[in-house]
Amino acid sequence: MSAYTRLRWTLADGLTLVGRELGRLRQEPGQLAGALIFPAIMVVLFGYVFGSAIQVPGGGDYREYLMPGLFAMVTFSSVAGVMTRMAGDASRGVMDRFRSMPMARLAVPFGQSGADLLTGLLMLAIMVGAGLLVGWQPHRGPIPAAQAFLLMIVLRYALSWVGVYVGLAVKNDQVADTLVPLFLPFTMLSNAFVPTGGMPAWLRLLADWNPVSALTAACRQLFGNPGGPSGPVAWPLAHPVAAVLLWSAVLLAVFVPLSLRAYTRAGR
Repeated sequence: MSAYTRLRWTLADGLTLVGRELGRLRQEPGQLAGALIFPAIMVVLFGYVFGSAIQVPGGGDYREYLMPGLFAMVTFSSVAGVMTRMAGDASRGVMDRFRSMPMARLAVPFGQSGADLLTGLLMLAIMVGAGLLVGWQPHRGPIPAAQAFLLMIVLRYALSWVGVYVGLAVKNDQVADTLVPLFLPFTMLSNAFVPTGGMPAWLRLLADWNPVSALTAACRQLFGNPGGPSGPVAWPLAHPVAAVLLWSAVLLAVFVPLSLRAYTRAGR
């Protein structure tokens, strides 16, 4: 079988499984509604409840400072969503049925990551609408704004492969559910909601090199929102766009092979 034929086979099988995942969401409207309402709730909660007590470095509206951080937070929800779906399929024996079919081994994780990307676009659209309603807007024009959203999409896709691998590793939907709350501190330990300058030195180091901080800083830069770095800062905050692309490349290089190996070994 030629490489082209193998690639076409993989894409066809993967798109079939993308359709399967989207069909499952239609059959579970409550899950989809919760995922889409969550971004709007976060805008209201952080923008109005916590925002009144936080000062933006250098001045500016806190909700404009906040929105790039919420975009980054929604981007990182990919890990938890894909992880729970993969673990659920593994625990119910769905993966075993897939392995017994004549399909490309990459098709199953590709289907999960592809379906998550489409769901993520819907969540992103909801959050953009909510942000516009509370006064947020991009100030640097459509091209930088499109670049910011493209960065979110690229990183979300890379993160979905992290979820694929973890879901295959735990193989149990109940265990996966218990792991979901552990991702919240990861997103909070960043510059998404408050500046990292007031953190202890060791904690600031972790926050500055957190990919959430890189994506948030990149979005603030491309949208022209307040909160840009001032003075000497860590490399990911000084070059946030390059940092996001580098994080995405590293995550894909590491977790795509790990996911394929985990999927193949689970069938033995």
